[in-house]
Amino acid sequence: MKYFVRTVAAFSIYFIGILFVRAENNQFDSLIRLLPAASQIEQVKIYYSVGSELDASNPDSAMGYFRDGLQLARELGNDTLGAKCLRRIGMIHYNAGDYNKAITNLYEALKIFERYQDKGRTLRCMQYLGMAYNEQGMYDKALDFAKQALVIARSIGDSASTAVSLTQMGSVYYSQNDYDKALVVFQQALQRMEELKDRQGISDGLNNVALMYDEQKNYIKALEYHTRSLAMSKENEDSRGTAASYHNIGRLYFNMKKYPLAISYLDSSIALAKNGNDQAYLRDAYNTLSEVYSSTGEFEKAYRTHLLFSNLNDTLLSEENKRQFAEMNTRYETEKKDHQISQLNRDKNTQKIIRNGFMGGFAVVLFFAGLVFTQRNKIKKGKKRSDELLLNILPSEVAEELKLKGSAEAKQFNDVTVMFTDFKNFTQISEKLSPAELVAEIHFCFKAFDAIIGRHNIEKIKTIGDSYMCAGGLPVSNETNAHDVIAAALEIQKFMQQHVEYRRSHGNEPFEIRIGVHTGPVVAGIVGVKKFAYDIWGDTVNIASRMETSGEAGKVNISGATYELVKDKFKCTYRGKVQAKNKGEIDMYFVES
Repeated sequence: MKYFVRTVAAFSIYFIGILFVRAENNQFDSLIRLLPAASQIEQVKIYYSVGSELDASNPDSAMGYFRDGLQLARELGNDTLGAKCLRRIGMIHYNAGDYNKAITNLYEALKIFERYQDKGRTLRCMQYLGMAYNEQGMYDKALDFAKQALVIARSIGDSASTAVSLTQMGSVYYSQNDYDKALVVFQQALQRMEELKDRQGISDGLNNVALMYDEQKNYIKALEYHTRSLAMSKENEDSRGTAASYHNIGRLYFNMKKYPLAISYLDSSIALAKNGNDQAYLRDAYNTLSEVYSSTGEFEKAYRTHLLFSNLNDTLLSEENKRQFAEMNTRYETEKKDHQISQLNRDKNTQKIIRNGFMGGFAVVLFFAGLVFTQRNKIKKGKKRSDELLLNILPSEVAEELKLKGSAEAKQFNDVTVMFTDFKNFTQISEKLSPAELVAEIHFCFKAFDAIIGRHNIEKIKTIGDSYMCAGGLPVSNETNAHDVIAAALEIQKFMQQHVEYRRSHGNEPFEIRIGVHTGPVVAGIVGVKKFAYDIWGDTVNIASRMETSGEAGKVNISGATYELVKDKFKCTYRGKVQAKNKGEIDMYFVES
């Protein structure tokens, strides 16, 4: 596990949260005493202000004020104030390591800020969502949010938020072991913080650059940067930054085999993390400390400390958490698209009303012109809808050929990788489900498969009952189709493993999946004239189907032909020559990783 410094969370709060001047106790009390006499809108603002004041020193109390403000804002129907409270609630949950609650509140706030085109608060929500996804190891989504936030920050000229987003990108690259990219963006972020002369940002930037030196085993330079960062964190009274620096210095001394010093710094990190109820820092410190005890031969201490780490890690990184994160993102993306479509339709309706009002004054003169105009729009909309439906049925290249020529020629492809999936014991399990439950389950899985193959440049061919068929290397030939399909197969395998565990945990019988893959020549084209479909034929398809039926539940079974194309990139286990129905014995392999 890599230990990127998570002080970017505090970093974000420091720069991009609303800053309140520390009030004296009597001023603070006076603010609270204003509540009974204030209007309801002013009460929400007071709740928000008090919560923001308490956020760093007493997050539990701050949470109470933010929730009171949120409830009142909802009663008043004030989305903007409610969203502000939601964002701060999400931030507190994030800092406490409760990532599910964090993203639930942050997504809700994000949708409102996007609707009102509040770019500043939109990018702040995206930054925290990106950090939450990074904590879960969902790096693609984390990087996506960080890049979106960076674009917005640059567009509004927010240098501090630009630095935060750069730091987030670096943390993702670091987690993916892409240290060259990480170092570049970390240095860019540090440079911006030095230009802003912001000590908090400089402290975080120093810490992050130090981690790069650590990876290069330049321990002297790493210790220099970590020590500077620690001193600044203490001066800034930043307990989270201090805890992170203690951990990283402890980790550094562990790498240098200076075990007593490592234990001392890690103990300090644990004490601060416990005091701040920071589960993520606590987990990392326990993990490193268990490694130190193991290296010094104190195996009982190592075991006990590892148990503490393991319990926290299971809580923070459970598969259920990841599933909920994925579902939350899918819901957000879907609602965002629905809103855009709805807004587009409202704009069209508004334009239509204006146009009709204008033309009403010239109804007699322009009657026929209006008919022609309306009819043309209907034809245009109908054509657009037909094109959309056609692209949903056929590959874009084939659809264009069909529109131009009225037909599409069948083509020979010499190198195509075909994948089949099928659910084990589908018939028996389906008899125990209602029709609605059965359809919902298949739809949920196939929808996920569609998204996965879409990311890997693979063409969906068809589904037959519970069987799913797709292929890489067509309708446009490419040399990466075998690698693309195996990568997608492993992603489908992982998705189904998570889904199986989820169904079991809820007392439902799981649908386990077999996956088979083979590479070879096929013929592809359109069949039929009614409800036509793009399909593929050839012995390659038959062998791919046999790979699936000859496999095992939860495994990716590939042929010898596919193995020869992917053995340099994927670890595979040879199964020997396996009898395949009507095909004789075929060399088969299980893809392990």
